[in-house]
Amino acid sequence: YQWDYEQSEGRVRMDEEKAKIAGIEVRTAGPAKIRSILQIQGEIQFNQDRLAHVVPRLAGVVIRVAKNLGDQVKKGELLAVLESQALADLKSEHLATQTRLELARGTFEREKRLWEEKISAQQDYLASRQAVVEAEIAHRNVEEKLLALGLTHQAVMRSGSDGLTRYEVRAPIDGVVTEKHLATGEAVKEDASIFTIADLSTVWAELTIYPKDLNSVKLGQKVTVRASALNAEAEGRVAYVGSLIGEQTRSAKARVTLPNPERSWRPGLFVTVELVQDETEVPVAVSVDAIQTYRDGKVVFGRFGDVFEARPVELGRSDGKTVEVLSGLAPGTPYAATNSFVLKADLGKAGASHDH
Repeated sequence: YQWDYEQSEGRVRMDEEKAKIAGIEVRTAGPAKIRSILQIQGEIQFNQDRLAHVVPRLAGVVIRVAKNLGDQVKKGELLAVLESQALADLKSEHLATQTRLELARGTFEREKRLWEEKISAQQDYLASRQAVVEAEIAHRNVEEKLLALGLTHQAVMRSGSDGLTRYEVRAPIDGVVTEKHLATGEAVKEDASIFTIADLSTVWAELTIYPKDLNSVKLGQKVTVRASALNAEAEGRVAYVGSLIGEQTRSAKARVTLPNPERSWRPGLFVTVELVQDETEVPVAVSVDAIQTYRDGKVVFGRFGDVFEARPVELGRSDGKTVEVLSGLAPGTPYAATNSFVLKADLGKAGASHDH
């Protein structure tokens, strides 16, 4: 072995068993891929593709509210009940067109029988058939209007004391009620946003990308999202990169879609998103934990038999886990990759003893 120090203070004698007890893991310096990591700040937001604004589609008065803020709802579940005069008018029209259709069909059957028995003219038969067609069109038109409001066929046919005016508002998707804008007895318009329902099984991490970093963010790129407030981490991919720079912010937007099965990623949470800018192969690299400061310089403790020696090194690129060694450590050299501070502490003790 060739030593870099003439005196013994740069070396610590420690056999394999003692090194194991001290938690020192020995690895071999060699080639590695150094990743250049870009960190971007972001915020968790609702997945806008899984967000539903509920409007009643009919003006009316609220007679019952079935769900409140924070409630879990299933698609088709009752949210509220309105009393609507507009619905009563449509149902009355539906009943009237149904009655006219039944009368037209009865007249047609009679005229058809009389025409076949050559008692009445063909013109009367054809006129009655035309009347049936027109009645069917009018009846179907009103029924389609009612079905377009979200009513079931049973609800369309329901009558009785409140059957004409009762209008049920139901959830369009599975999710959580995040907004509610109605109360019992309140009059609401047909286009009022009375509920907002969010499906939180997935969320968006919205990122702010500055022009200098735009070329580093690619669609489909794998990223790591971290929330320091929750000590949480998740993997995702870039689902959208905006092509416009905001006039006020001078930045572009990007989005990462995250699975959220435990509902732990809450909208409004600030996150840090890490992505790999580039990847470079280097001939010699060591663990970041192996680097210690000694004699105002950076050193790595190389292992030579039962001796660890502090080898002064010149460092290059790092990705936070691995660091490039430009000089001072040859490829293939065993080194203390973890708990190297124990060796530095032993050097300090030896130095203090030597001073005395």
